[in-house]
Amino acid sequence: MERLVRRVPATLSASDHPYLNGAWTPNVDEYDAEDMEVIGEIPADLDGIYVRNTENPVHDAIGKYHPFDGDGMLHMMKFSGGKASYKNRFIRTRGFEAEQEAGRSLWIGFTGNPQKSERNGWGAHGYIKDSSSTDVIVHAGSILSTFWQCGEGYRLDAENLDTLGIEGWTPIDGISAHPKVDPQTGELLFFNYSLHAPYMHYGVVGADNKLKHYIPVELPGGRLPHDMAFTPNYSILNDFPLFWAPEALQNNFYVPVYKPELKSRFAVIPRYGQPEDIKWFEADPTYVLHYTNCYEEGDEIVLEGYFQNAPWPEPIDTVPPQYRIMAAGLDYHSFKPHLHRWRFNLKTGETKEEPLYQDHYVEFGTINPQYLGRKNRYAYSATAEPGWFLFNGLIKHDLETGGVQKLHFGDQRFGSEAPFIPRKGATGEDDGYLVSFISDMNTDRSECVVLDAKDIEKGPLCRIFLPHRICSGTHAVWANADELSA
Repeated sequence: MERLVRRVPATLSASDHPYLNGAWTPNVDEYDAEDMEVIGEIPADLDGIYVRNTENPVHDAIGKYHPFDGDGMLHMMKFSGGKASYKNRFIRTRGFEAEQEAGRSLWIGFTGNPQKSERNGWGAHGYIKDSSSTDVIVHAGSILSTFWQCGEGYRLDAENLDTLGIEGWTPIDGISAHPKVDPQTGELLFFNYSLHAPYMHYGVVGADNKLKHYIPVELPGGRLPHDMAFTPNYSILNDFPLFWAPEALQNNFYVPVYKPELKSRFAVIPRYGQPEDIKWFEADPTYVLHYTNCYEEGDEIVLEGYFQNAPWPEPIDTVPPQYRIMAAGLDYHSFKPHLHRWRFNLKTGETKEEPLYQDHYVEFGTINPQYLGRKNRYAYSATAEPGWFLFNGLIKHDLETGGVQKLHFGDQRFGSEAPFIPRKGATGEDDGYLVSFISDMNTDRSECVVLDAKDIEKGPLCRIFLPHRICSGTHAVWANADELSA
């Protein structure tokens, strides 16, 4: 049984844009669905929600459209008692509501010319709309969506996906995507960045959703950090040699440039530390979009994530010329990211690092959330379709033995970030499930699949077919039912 709840008024024209077609075709329909077609059997012990964030432009772009300009839409699959239900809703940000009222786009977007914009200023507080379309987490019993260029942060009801409004503790410089929730304490750790000194801040929000701590983190200039990590006692931020070109900033243009002659720098901060407590560690130049985990081992902080061999690749020639530079910046396969380990010695100040699985170009990883902040054995990463921001499979890495399992979704089948769900009564770290949305371009359908995390190569335990084909997007989260009643 499915019900079309709403068709959002849209003015989007037909286009040859590679990220407005195919698996990236936007959605404007909002559905509720139950009793969907299922192949296989839904595990009876799944009890919670899987939520994915996607970008869905409603109106024609003022400038050249970039997929990260699209309006945020959440897709949620709720599991309980061997059954599943689905719903999707736009995140009704201030920008979304303003453009609905105007019937057109009002923000020029990431790749537009800011000199032609009616709005001044950088990022989500300037000429780019805060679409809250990048990340999604669950904290203090509700959903929190965030935007990569430091938007406001929007709360949504975890039962009906109603937008509840802007997060009240949001600082003036906003919240970057990828705040972290410590499952042991319920605390939320976050950072933001800007183009004015000190250029970064770091904060802690309690399990009661009240701001507990907020400090400046001084950087040499405007930077482009994207993720952070934590241990039980520390938070880790970064200063990578990929940032806004200073000469372009003088003319109000925001053009990223990679400076491989500079070192990567990592800031290690006690969770409730002050600026003078920050310890900086240098490492090989790179750019890192996402980390998998971080933990303490003796005097060392051990950080694991995805080291990029080519943070600024050449434009690809498989798309029309006018889109090549934008497409290169989205082709994470061309970044050549692989698992990597950094060790920061708090006593000596020394950094040691080592590549892991250099021949596996992977990103968007997940682990068993019960191991966040402590040493884990398994990581589950997404593989990409070369040339495109499309996930075509998963790889399970055993960091202890070097073992590998691979799952390819199939020709023209593209998935999403796949969170790990611990099995009730689990007897090991990989005793659980992975869940993902997959869009099949052969059949023009989308489905939700559940995998056995112990053996991903045997394919889905079940496939649940959605009422429509959903757009590709960025991040996803799983939350157990008891987290929603916090």
